[in-house]
Amino acid sequence: MIEVLLQAERALAMGLVDQAERLYRQAAAADPRNSIAVVGLARVALERADDARALQLAWRALAIDPENAAAQRLAARMEEVLATRGEALPSREVNA
Repeated sequence: MIEVLLQAERALAMGLVDQAERLYRQAAAADPRNSIAVVGLARVALERADDARALQLAWRALAIDPENAAAQRLAARMEEVLATRGEALPSREVNA
């Protein structure tokens, strides 16, 4: 599974967002408790300018692993961005 996550990271770094999403989804499907894959999906949402979805996925990653530092940073950043824009925070419910 680590190889799939590494492939997803490389794809995202190269701007291959659809490929990265497919790989992160593959990792998350194989292990629904993989908070790293869920953070990856949140980063894909960010690349697509879907800030609310990114926040929902960051919250989901934190529900899996409250100690995930990347999820903590992403959630805090997205909460701040949405608040600054005056947007309501999304529901914490999210479908992968």
